[in-house]
Amino acid sequence: MEFMYQDLPKIGLLGGGQLGRMLLQAGIDLDFQISCLDPDPEAPCHRLAHEFTQGSFQDFDTVYQFGQSQDLISIEIEHVNIDALEKLASEGKQVYPQSHLLRMIQDKRTQKQFFQQYGFPTADFRLIESRDEINQHLDFLPAYQKLGKGGYDGKGVQLIANASQIAEGFDAPGLLEKAVDFEKELAVIVARNIHGEVKAFPAVEMVFHPVQNLVEFLISPAAISKEIEAQAVDIATRLIQEMKMVGLLAVEMFLTKDGQVLINEIAPRPHNSGHQTIRANATSQYEQHLRAIAGLPLGDTSTTVFAGMLNLLGEAGYTGKVKYAGLSEALAIPGVYPFLYGKKITKPFRKMGHVSIIGDSREEVEEKANQVRKIIRVIS
Repeated sequence: MEFMYQDLPKIGLLGGGQLGRMLLQAGIDLDFQISCLDPDPEAPCHRLAHEFTQGSFQDFDTVYQFGQSQDLISIEIEHVNIDALEKLASEGKQVYPQSHLLRMIQDKRTQKQFFQQYGFPTADFRLIESRDEINQHLDFLPAYQKLGKGGYDGKGVQLIANASQIAEGFDAPGLLEKAVDFEKELAVIVARNIHGEVKAFPAVEMVFHPVQNLVEFLISPAAISKEIEAQAVDIATRLIQEMKMVGLLAVEMFLTKDGQVLINEIAPRPHNSGHQTIRANATSQYEQHLRAIAGLPLGDTSTTVFAGMLNLLGEAGYTGKVKYAGLSEALAIPGVYPFLYGKKITKPFRKMGHVSIIGDSREEVEEKANQVRKIIRVIS
């Protein structure tokens, strides 16, 4: 059936943060009507959404009532009320990504079990119910303890190197994941639309913040062989096909020192590892997500430039009304594009924006990134 312009669905987005903000910006080009639900009245989307509703995306009644006036419900954060989404879907509302997949992804334990069940490569793991249970797996250390539910942006992950660190662990259900001796951390973002069409973006290489365990810098394309690139893209493609997921899936991976590609974690939404696609790729991850859930043909994911992305985090020691020191100086550098998230209050290590950087070589991008890292400071 021909897709007519007037058939574009009214989209309700659970979450109004920076990912939602960039989805709204992408949606303007195709005149999508996108409404947002977020508990923060000053959320980054509150001035840009077609309609903005203040309320909890974790509350059943709030999510259910919000979804009543939408044709399609999607997310920019996976920690939402699944029961409400299931009821909306049972009443004929489109929910993408599908609610049963969100339920699986919400718990890192079921994520890992899914990878294992369907033969996807991942680090060895042990399921645990409490901190004390770590004592039953001393021979498995060093390992990362991960909360089953609730971890986000580096929170809910703790290295347990030996028995002396068990007391610092989380006393909640989760898992122990064997510490991997990796060479690089990679990510592939892949999309699948409602017709089953699948397209992946080139693999990117990530460097994580040493304290906060969130992406500090990435570079695209990753400095890996064609064989490793093909392996990473194939894993991400097979995974979204196996899940039959509609939407955008970010697949974080380890490249081990002996050349294996292992899935670390997945996120069923636009992701930090795809910010650079706004400037560097023919189609951004945000436009691709909208195309996928609306049943439109997926866009070209190719890139003809080298690109990098720096997260702009609130400086340690600063809390209050945000100021971006050095922004004008950074804007004077060719190929440097800041994206500010509209958050009025900065806190130490809070994500306040990012900077996309493009260039003709990896070395050029890295040099500019080092300049920008020294220039811009997020203070109050």
